[in-house]
Amino acid sequence: MLNITAARRGQKKTLELNIAPMIDMVFILLIFFLVTTSFVKETGMDINRPSASTAVSREKAGILIGITNDNRIFMESREIDIRAVRANIERALAENPEGGVVIVADRESSTGTAIRVMDGCRMAGAENISLAANREK
Repeated sequence: MLNITAARRGQKKTLELNIAPMIDMVFILLIFFLVTTSFVKETGMDINRPSASTAVSREKAGILIGITNDNRIFMESREIDIRAVRANIERALAENPEGGVVIVADRESSTGTAIRVMDGCRMAGAENISLAANREK
């Protein structure tokens, strides 16, 4: 008589779980999401923006410049001088040539400072310059 259990015991196969392809896929997905993610650069200050009924939201704001209520200018979380706006915008445009400039001015800041910042942006070669405002409700 044939012993089936003894025959099965001799042909015992071990199962292995190879997770290397799964780890490769996880790293590929991680790299994909890191490359396609756009990071938002902040101005570095909490600014009280004015309101406007015609304000529209923009999807892409490449370069942000903040003007505080005491007319200090901030870009990428650091304070810059009004004379350095042009050089900083030229550097930012070299990194992102299609980026628009958004000036986030406090409602208490002077118009002269905002105009001088806009002038520095235009001299740096920026063509798409906007002023940020909150939408009125």
